[in-house]
Amino acid sequence: MRLEAYETGEFHDEMFDESGAARPEARLLLEAVRGLEDGQLQRCQKAAERRLVELGITFNVYGDTTGTERIFPFDLIPRILRAKEWDWIERGLKQRIRALNLFIDDIYHDQKILKDKVIPEEVIRSAIFYRPQCIGLNPPLGVWCHITGTDLVRHSDGQIYVLEDNLRVPSGVSYMLENRDLMKRTFPRVFEGLRVRPVDDYPSNLLETLEAIAPHAASEKPQVVVLTPGMYNSAYFEHSFLAQKMGVPLVEGRDLVVENDTVYMLTTKGLRKVDVIYRRIDDDFLDPLAFRADSMLGVPGLVKAYHAGNVALANAPGNGVADDKVVYAYVPDMIRYYLSEEAILPNVPTFLCWRDTDRQHVLQNLDKLVVKAANEAGGYGMLIGPHSTVAEQEEFGRRIEAHPREYIAQPTLALSRVPTLIGDHLEGRHVDLRPYILYGKDIRIVPGGLTRVALRKHSLVVNSSQGGGSKDTWVLADEPEMEGAPQ
Repeated sequence: MRLEAYETGEFHDEMFDESGAARPEARLLLEAVRGLEDGQLQRCQKAAERRLVELGITFNVYGDTTGTERIFPFDLIPRILRAKEWDWIERGLKQRIRALNLFIDDIYHDQKILKDKVIPEEVIRSAIFYRPQCIGLNPPLGVWCHITGTDLVRHSDGQIYVLEDNLRVPSGVSYMLENRDLMKRTFPRVFEGLRVRPVDDYPSNLLETLEAIAPHAASEKPQVVVLTPGMYNSAYFEHSFLAQKMGVPLVEGRDLVVENDTVYMLTTKGLRKVDVIYRRIDDDFLDPLAFRADSMLGVPGLVKAYHAGNVALANAPGNGVADDKVVYAYVPDMIRYYLSEEAILPNVPTFLCWRDTDRQHVLQNLDKLVVKAANEAGGYGMLIGPHSTVAEQEEFGRRIEAHPREYIAQPTLALSRVPTLIGDHLEGRHVDLRPYILYGKDIRIVPGGLTRVALRKHSLVVNSSQGGGSKDTWVLADEPEMEGAPQ
């Protein structure tokens, strides 16, 4: 595979520096790629894709008239992070999740942060995922966000920023695990030479996290289940994958019943008590008696059983109040307020359209900014100013004027790029990074996470539903030699 024609462009490249030389952490991998016979990398890529088909690693796209199920695109060239940089990211993520957890607990109890006017009360009251039903709720260990996927991006200045927090039912970890398995098959010697930190203990760590929040009355070995909306959900593969890896039942709402504020699973041998539910169902559909009465996916009486302390839910209902993109803008203030620290990982500068001055700035600069709906996901409800038409800008201007609370805007970031196999050669494609954070008795972070890649040329949208794919993420156990390493 020839790399002489590879162009780094004006973006930060994760594998090459400004002069086009390989970064120290990437040299061993690039030597291995250069050493491949002509066409061998493409053959490895096709073998990996066949493996994905065999494993059934798919996702569903709602509203897709050509077919609902697709293989999740995967690229063989990984993203590599140095040990020191990862240690800094890890510290920042732990700090952030502590502050977010304290914030959620405060919002559903004393609301000190609102009384002290650090965050305007109306911002919280108007948040779509704020749940008054959760006021006074005390989740086990005081933890509201047990599984979090925080999206990070690197700008052209080399700085890593937090793009958003995903605290409700973050997905993608199954792809991270399968990507690693595929890479080990393809580059076994490189793995040994670089000492890449493992990720395959995630299922056992997840199970340990879930068991840690079991009610005190639970048996010595708590009964954990994964609650899925069913096979037509976009992440159903992941639900079944994680249940299998943890060795716990995968259930739907119809498989569970509540009697005397206790949750039971229907089995061929009768009712079996359930202690912990890793729920992959949004709040609204969790319990028709507490949230949406028309939900056919949830379990009647589940929230009452949770309030009674007879079952644990991960993630805790109501934590989506911190998933709001307007609330995101206040996370650095939360860190100062609850921890008396400055944020280690910075936010992307954010304009809040409910503020008059911010809104006027946004409306005057729609061609330069990225505008996002406060509660949309998957790359939807978004305007990328420099890539938009005048008509699209005018439409978003009308939306902002009509519902200013529901929109934020940010500068258009020049996301970093990683070499990606396009046909028979490598081209740079924009990436982000979603590390996964587990919070039970303590906080654990998978070394790496899911690198999502925008496979379409010039695209900045990495979401799978918008044509994105994924890469393996290699976090090195040691710092690479900076001098004297082979070029």
